[in-house]
Amino acid sequence: MRKIYLVDDDENILTSVSMFLENEGYKVRCFHDGASALEALNNEPPDLAVFDVKMPRMDGLELLRRLRQSSNLPVIFLTSKDDEFDEAIGLNMGADDYITKPFSQRLLGERIKAVLRRASLTSIELPVPDYDDAKVMRRGKLTLDPNRHACAWDGQPVRLTVTEFLILEALARRPGFVKSRDQLMDAAYDEQIYVDDRTIDSHIKRLRKKFRKTDKEFDGIETLYGVGYKYSEA
Repeated sequence: MRKIYLVDDDENILTSVSMFLENEGYKVRCFHDGASALEALNNEPPDLAVFDVKMPRMDGLELLRRLRQSSNLPVIFLTSKDDEFDEAIGLNMGADDYITKPFSQRLLGERIKAVLRRASLTSIELPVPDYDDAKVMRRGKLTLDPNRHACAWDGQPVRLTVTEFLILEALARRPGFVKSRDQLMDAAYDEQIYVDDRTIDSHIKRLRKKFRKTDKEFDGIETLYGVGYKYSEA
Protein backbone atom coordinates (compact mmCIF):
# COMPACT_ATOMS: atom_id res chain seq x y z
CA MET A 1 0.00 0.00 0.00
CA ARG A 2 1.48 3.34 -1.09
CA LYS A 3 1.88 5.87 1.72
CA ILE A 4 1.12 9.58 1.29
CA TYR A 5 1.68 12.45 3.72
CA LEU A 6 -0.65 15.47 3.58
CA VAL A 7 0.68 18.70 5.11
CA ASP A 8 -1.91 21.51 5.31
CA ASP A 9 -3.25 23.81 8.02
CA ASP A 10 -6.80 23.54 6.63
CA GLU A 11 -8.58 20.82 8.59
CA ASN A 12 -11.35 20.52 5.99
CA ILE A 13 -8.82 19.78 3.24
CA LEU A 14 -6.98 17.25 5.38
CA THR A 15 -10.21 15.44 6.21
CA SER A 16 -11.74 15.39 2.73
CA VAL A 17 -8.53 14.63 0.81
CA SER A 18 -7.42 11.91 3.23
CA MET A 19 -10.80 10.20 2.97
CA PHE A 20 -10.63 10.35 -0.83
CA LEU A 21 -7.09 8.97 -0.98
CA GLU A 22 -7.84 6.20 1.50
CA ASN A 23 -10.78 5.19 -0.69
CA GLU A 24 -8.30 5.09 -3.60
CA GLY A 25 -6.19 2.58 -1.69
CA TYR A 26 -3.49 4.78 -0.17
CA LYS A 27 -2.33 4.88 3.43
CA VAL A 28 -2.52 8.55 4.50
CA ARG A 29 -0.95 10.49 7.36
CA CYS A 30 -1.87 14.13 8.02
CA PHE A 31 0.11 17.05 9.48
CA HIS A 32 -1.05 20.60 10.24
CA ASP A 33 2.28 22.37 9.64
CA GLY A 34 5.70 21.82 8.13
CA ALA A 35 7.56 21.68 11.42
CA SER A 36 5.56 18.72 12.69
CA ALA A 37 5.88 16.94 9.33
CA LEU A 38 9.64 17.32 8.83
CA GLU A 39 10.77 14.74 11.38
CA ALA A 40 8.35 12.12 10.05
CA LEU A 41 9.38 12.84 6.46
CA ASN A 42 13.01 12.18 7.34
CA ASN A 43 12.52 9.24 9.72
CA GLU A 44 9.59 7.44 8.09
CA PRO A 45 9.47 8.72 4.49
CA PRO A 46 6.28 8.08 2.51
CA ASP A 47 6.05 7.35 -1.21
CA LEU A 48 4.85 10.89 -1.92
CA ALA A 49 3.98 14.06 0.00
CA VAL A 50 1.50 16.86 -0.69
CA PHE A 51 2.46 20.24 0.83
CA ASP A 52 0.37 23.37 1.19
CA VAL A 53 2.49 26.44 0.42
CA LYS A 54 1.13 28.79 3.10
CA MET A 55 1.27 27.27 6.59
CA PRO A 56 2.18 28.43 10.12
CA ARG A 57 5.51 27.63 11.84
CA MET A 58 7.12 26.35 8.62
CA ASP A 59 5.63 26.91 5.18
CA GLY A 60 5.74 24.44 2.31
CA LEU A 61 8.67 26.12 0.55
CA GLU A 62 10.89 25.94 3.62
CA LEU A 63 9.77 22.37 4.26
CA LEU A 64 10.75 21.39 0.72
CA ARG A 65 14.08 23.22 0.98
CA ARG A 66 15.00 21.23 4.08
CA LEU A 67 13.73 17.97 2.63
CA ARG A 68 15.76 18.38 -0.57
CA GLN A 69 18.98 18.52 1.44
CA SER A 70 18.75 14.76 1.88
CA SER A 71 15.89 13.35 -0.21
CA ASN A 72 14.38 13.23 -3.68
CA LEU A 73 10.98 12.27 -2.27
CA PRO A 74 8.23 13.18 -4.80
CA VAL A 75 6.36 16.32 -3.71
CA ILE A 76 3.23 18.02 -5.04
CA PHE A 77 2.46 21.58 -3.93
CA LEU A 78 -0.96 22.99 -3.13
CA THR A 79 -1.19 26.76 -3.46
CA SER A 80 -4.19 28.89 -2.53
CA LYS A 81 -2.86 31.79 -4.58
CA ASP A 82 -3.03 32.08 -8.35
CA ASP A 83 0.56 33.24 -8.14
CA GLU A 84 2.96 32.05 -10.83
CA PHE A 85 5.91 33.42 -8.86
CA ASP A 86 5.22 31.06 -5.97
CA GLU A 87 4.81 28.15 -8.38
CA ALA A 88 8.10 28.94 -10.10
CA ILE A 89 9.92 29.04 -6.76
CA GLY A 90 8.48 25.65 -5.83
CA LEU A 91 9.53 24.05 -9.10
CA ASN A 92 12.98 25.61 -8.90
CA MET A 93 13.38 24.07 -5.45
CA GLY A 94 12.51 20.61 -6.76
CA ALA A 95 8.75 20.14 -6.48
CA ASP A 96 7.47 17.55 -8.96
CA ASP A 97 4.10 19.19 -9.60
CA TYR A 98 1.64 21.75 -8.24
CA ILE A 99 -2.09 22.29 -8.19
CA THR A 100 -4.01 25.46 -7.35
CA LYS A 101 -6.83 25.64 -4.79
CA PRO A 102 -9.73 25.15 -5.13
CA PHE A 103 -9.06 21.84 -6.85
CA SER A 104 -10.86 18.68 -7.85
CA GLN A 105 -9.95 15.71 -5.68
CA ARG A 106 -10.09 13.56 -8.79
CA LEU A 107 -7.54 15.83 -10.48
CA LEU A 108 -5.25 15.63 -7.46
CA GLY A 109 -5.60 11.85 -7.53
CA GLU A 110 -4.53 11.75 -11.19
CA ARG A 111 -1.56 14.01 -10.49
CA ILE A 112 -0.49 11.74 -7.62
CA LYS A 113 -0.72 8.66 -9.85
CA ALA A 114 1.35 10.34 -12.56
CA VAL A 115 4.11 11.46 -10.18
CA LEU A 116 4.23 8.04 -8.50
CA ARG A 117 4.57 6.35 -11.90
CA ARG A 118 7.54 8.55 -12.72
CA ALA A 119 9.04 8.13 -9.26
CA SER A 120 8.82 4.33 -9.49
CA LEU A 121 11.69 4.50 -11.98
CA THR A 122 14.13 5.76 -9.37
CA SER A 123 14.77 5.76 -5.62
CA ILE A 124 15.12 8.30 -2.84
CA GLU A 125 18.84 7.52 -2.52
CA LEU A 126 21.26 9.26 -4.87
CA PRO A 127 21.73 6.81 -7.78
CA VAL A 128 25.04 6.29 -9.60
CA PRO A 129 25.25 5.25 -13.28
CA ASP A 130 26.41 1.75 -14.15
CA TYR A 131 29.21 2.69 -16.53
CA ASP A 132 29.43 -0.86 -17.91
CA ASP A 133 25.78 -0.93 -19.01
CA ALA A 134 25.44 -0.67 -22.80
CA LYS A 135 22.20 1.31 -22.39
CA VAL A 136 23.95 4.14 -20.55
CA MET A 137 23.94 7.38 -22.56
CA ARG A 138 27.19 9.37 -22.77
CA ARG A 139 27.26 12.89 -24.17
CA GLY A 140 30.59 14.58 -23.56
CA LYS A 141 30.96 14.92 -19.78
CA LEU A 142 27.33 13.88 -19.25
CA THR A 143 26.37 10.30 -18.35
CA LEU A 144 22.74 9.22 -18.06
CA ASP A 145 21.61 5.78 -16.92
CA PRO A 146 17.90 5.38 -17.82
CA ASN A 147 17.55 2.10 -15.92
CA ARG A 148 18.58 3.73 -12.64
CA HIS A 149 17.57 7.30 -13.47
CA ALA A 150 21.15 8.11 -12.50
CA CYS A 151 23.11 11.11 -13.75
CA ALA A 152 26.77 12.11 -13.57
CA TRP A 153 28.78 15.03 -14.88
CA ASP A 154 32.50 14.41 -15.45
CA GLY A 155 32.21 11.38 -13.18
CA GLN A 156 30.46 13.25 -10.34
CA PRO A 157 26.88 12.14 -9.47
CA VAL A 158 24.21 14.82 -9.88
CA ARG A 159 20.96 14.48 -7.93
CA LEU A 160 17.93 14.97 -10.22
CA THR A 161 14.22 14.64 -9.70
CA VAL A 162 12.44 12.26 -12.06
CA THR A 163 11.01 15.15 -14.09
CA GLU A 164 14.42 16.81 -14.40
CA PHE A 165 15.97 13.53 -15.57
CA LEU A 166 13.34 12.98 -18.26
CA ILE A 167 13.74 16.53 -19.59
CA LEU A 168 17.52 16.23 -19.72
CA GLU A 169 17.32 12.79 -21.33
CA ALA A 170 15.02 14.16 -24.05
CA LEU A 171 17.51 16.95 -24.81
CA ALA A 172 20.62 14.75 -24.70
CA ARG A 173 19.28 12.07 -27.05
CA ARG A 174 19.93 14.35 -30.02
CA PRO A 175 22.65 16.89 -29.18
CA GLY A 176 22.42 20.05 -31.22
CA PHE A 177 18.76 19.52 -32.11
CA VAL A 178 16.23 21.93 -30.65
CA LYS A 179 13.39 20.61 -28.49
CA SER A 180 10.35 22.84 -28.12
CA ARG A 181 8.71 23.30 -24.73
CA ASP A 182 5.78 21.20 -25.94
CA GLN A 183 8.12 18.34 -26.83
CA LEU A 184 9.77 18.52 -23.41
CA MET A 185 6.35 18.53 -21.73
CA ASP A 186 5.46 15.37 -23.66
CA ALA A 187 8.72 13.73 -22.55
CA ALA A 188 8.33 14.57 -18.87
CA TYR A 189 4.58 14.47 -18.18
CA ASP A 190 1.71 12.10 -18.81
CA GLU A 191 -0.86 13.18 -21.40
CA GLN A 192 -3.50 13.95 -18.78
CA ILE A 193 -1.23 16.37 -16.93
CA TYR A 194 -1.27 19.97 -18.17
CA VAL A 195 1.67 22.26 -17.46
CA ASP A 196 2.46 25.61 -19.04
CA ASP A 197 5.67 26.89 -20.64
CA ARG A 198 6.92 28.44 -17.43
CA THR A 199 6.97 25.03 -15.77
CA ILE A 200 9.53 23.74 -18.30
CA ASP A 201 11.54 26.96 -17.97
CA SER A 202 11.66 26.47 -14.20
CA HIS A 203 12.91 22.89 -14.56
CA ILE A 204 15.61 23.99 -17.02
CA LYS A 205 16.74 26.72 -14.63
CA ARG A 206 17.05 24.20 -11.82
CA LEU A 207 18.94 21.73 -14.02
CA ARG A 208 21.52 24.38 -14.85
CA LYS A 209 21.86 25.33 -11.21
CA LYS A 210 22.49 21.71 -10.18
CA PHE A 211 25.16 21.13 -12.82
CA ARG A 212 26.89 24.42 -12.00
CA LYS A 213 27.35 23.22 -8.43
CA THR A 214 29.58 20.51 -9.93
CA ASP A 215 31.01 22.58 -12.80
CA LYS A 216 30.81 26.37 -12.65
CA GLU A 217 31.44 26.53 -16.41
CA PHE A 218 28.52 24.25 -17.32
CA ASP A 219 26.76 25.51 -20.46
CA GLY A 220 25.38 22.25 -21.87
CA ILE A 221 21.76 23.43 -22.09
CA GLU A 222 21.29 26.27 -24.56
CA THR A 223 18.20 28.47 -24.82
CA LEU A 224 16.88 29.43 -28.26
CA TYR A 225 14.49 32.22 -27.41
CA GLY A 226 11.03 31.73 -28.81
CA VAL A 227 11.90 28.21 -29.99
CA GLY A 228 13.03 25.97 -27.12
CA TYR A 229 16.19 24.35 -25.79
CA LYS A 230 19.03 22.15 -27.04
CA TYR A 231 21.84 20.15 -25.48
CA SER A 232 25.40 20.86 -26.62
CA GLU A 233 28.17 18.31 -26.05
CA ALA A 234 31.06 20.70 -26.54
